[in-house]
Amino acid sequence: MIEIQDIFQEYGADYLKTHRLLPHVHKAVRAIINCRTSALGGHMDVCECGYTKISYNSCRNRHCPKCQALSKERWIMAQTEELLPVPYFHVVFTIPAELNGIVMQNRELMFNLLFKASQQTIRELARESKYLGAEIGLTSILHTWGQNLTFHPHVHMIVPGGGLTAEGKWKDSRKKFFIPVKVMAKRFRGKFLFYMKQAQLTLDGSLDNTKDAKQFHALIQSLYNKDWYVYCKRPFKTTHSVLEYLGRYTHRVAISNHRIISNKNGQVCFKYRDYKDNSKEKVMTLTANEFMNRFLLHILPPRFTKIRHYGFLASAIKGKKLTLCKKLLGAKNLLTPKEKLNTVELIKMLTGLDVTLCPVCGAKLSRASPNALTA
Repeated sequence: MIEIQDIFQEYGADYLKTHRLLPHVHKAVRAIINCRTSALGGHMDVCECGYTKISYNSCRNRHCPKCQALSKERWIMAQTEELLPVPYFHVVFTIPAELNGIVMQNRELMFNLLFKASQQTIRELARESKYLGAEIGLTSILHTWGQNLTFHPHVHMIVPGGGLTAEGKWKDSRKKFFIPVKVMAKRFRGKFLFYMKQAQLTLDGSLDNTKDAKQFHALIQSLYNKDWYVYCKRPFKTTHSVLEYLGRYTHRVAISNHRIISNKNGQVCFKYRDYKDNSKEKVMTLTANEFMNRFLLHILPPRFTKIRHYGFLASAIKGKKLTLCKKLLGAKNLLTPKEKLNTVELIKMLTGLDVTLCPVCGAKLSRASPNALTA
């Protein structure tokens, strides 16, 4: 299988010479290039039968496809304690493409506004008696890409079907989502643009529609007149479906290795779904330079939190509120949490392989001296 790493290893050095990157983006490129290679060091396991296995260290960068599997599983297992025996909904909030240029110049600020406006929208509406009349909980996940790697900031939300009333009782939602998407879209639009007008934006003048105050005001007004996109999918069928979804979305990078078809003669081909054409699977070909350009559009600001919890799932009150929700619903932990498994135990659970045993004779492997790799 062709990997993201193969492309960056082949073309990344030249790319770094010809492009001025922010330090955290440059760091991500170097991490992807060096992941599980001798550049990051490693260790050697040996067996009395003569078998030798060299394992190089992972870069652990959150934008590296190689390093997400175990992090994803640990995170999901930690969430098993928070699942409730109710339907779960999937809601998506998207900002218009007209704002992409401003977002690129103000990533952290605008991403935070996207989180803020979307979570306030759905929580405020849920508290209104005509919709639910209760405080909900939700998990919100930032994605910045479309299927073809273009810049497309949006948040995915996982929302339990119900909430806590002011009297401390649980109230179930309707079978269909309890807030009309058009109502959410209008409220979201108003909130986001209000916060954006108050924000201290950095605009370098390269954006034609923001060169002066008059043009910026005209852009804002045009966005008030535009229908914003909010989408709600049908409820997940089972609790395991929620976990499966979380696994796919929480630790995903802009493109996974399995979508890459070829890397030849400076051209990268990959599969994508065209949602404007009935989700048909198509193939896109980009130069390696353009492929890397698009991939690096989605490197998040340093230490930016892309998974956030709100309502009764917010960390400050979750211990008390979630316990109350479980009590009211008669819920028990649906799965046994395994977040304390070490790496070897986790790999064995996921793959059935015990990496401490020799695959040839089955004996216990022993760790060679630290100098063995350089001997």
